[in-house]
Amino acid sequence: MKKVIPLLITIVISSFSIFAQDIKPNRPQEPQQPYPYYSEDIIFENRQAGITLAGTLTLPKKEGVFPAVVLITGSGPQDRNEALAGHKPFLVLSDYLTKNGIAVLRYDDRGTALSEGDFNSATSVDLASDVANAVAYLKNRKEIDRTKIGLIGHSEGGLIAPLVATESKDIAFIVMLGGPGIPGDKILLIQQRLIARASGISEQEIRQTERINKRIFSIVKKSSDVEQLKTELRSDLKKFLSKNARSKKTNGKSDEEYINLQVKTYATPWMQYFIKYNPEPTLKKVKIPVLALNGERDLQITPKENLRAIKKALCKAGNKKLTIRELPTLNHLFQESDTGAPHEYETIEQTYSPTVLKEVLKWLKLQIE
Repeated sequence: MKKVIPLLITIVISSFSIFAQDIKPNRPQEPQQPYPYYSEDIIFENRQAGITLAGTLTLPKKEGVFPAVVLITGSGPQDRNEALAGHKPFLVLSDYLTKNGIAVLRYDDRGTALSEGDFNSATSVDLASDVANAVAYLKNRKEIDRTKIGLIGHSEGGLIAPLVATESKDIAFIVMLGGPGIPGDKILLIQQRLIARASGISEQEIRQTERINKRIFSIVKKSSDVEQLKTELRSDLKKFLSKNARSKKTNGKSDEEYINLQVKTYATPWMQYFIKYNPEPTLKKVKIPVLALNGERDLQITPKENLRAIKKALCKAGNKKLTIRELPTLNHLFQESDTGAPHEYETIEQTYSPTVLKEVLKWLKLQIE
């Protein structure tokens, strides 16, 4: 008997907006104005891309020259607060760091909120150029210590930070929060499997989904043109479904609807780059101090595989200034969680575990003193 192929689980790194719109969630860590520090809305330019990006710079409320960090969001179009699942992680993080003497620049991703540009046509390399220009902006601020500018990247931001650091001498240190250490296709296969299992999907369905995902990823990795990729995916999926689907419906969708969804998900510049990208060659070039943290219950960027790969690559670089740590009970957003499943994100009141905030600050102080 021919099998029904389940709908692909296409959850991508940290791109979630799943909370109920009619319920205002309780977020006790979210800071309220007036802030006990300076907060300035700013604009900086990426001349190579011909766009301006909008953000917020927070500075300690005292005279002096301060160390600074640029915050880099996870995947998908994110605003300066990295708002998702009813949380504003970067607002909480910037508030905490600025209260403790560190200037913080966070900004809207290109094509998002008040920033110009087209996010849909951008890859991680394009987003890295935005980060580099954020650093250039900080270097021109008289309040910033130009020798102590670092990067803090969450999820995909942890992929972008090393890209920027290897191309610039202006970066003093980087923090990878749930950042990847293994190739993108492997990340997605593990991520989709674990999230499906946590969602109660049967092992048979998970195996079937993984089978078709591997086919898609193989096609993506061989393709160099997005339009050609669309054609190849459509052709392959039609053949596959005709051989394996027992009806015209796949998880309630017609074959055509199902195929359109997969093409829309995977035939994009960002996804094409991510699936092909292996962080190891870049990490092997990173010589500056690195802090890499993962939550024990992170189902999106799993700690075992990714922290091990990050450590191995940095050691190959001869980098002795690395701190690698897996933190108990924490999920991909660094919340204290029961299972780590994405459906918990919105129900947890905590935005950032205090343990993470303290770990990051403690490590940063060692780099800037």
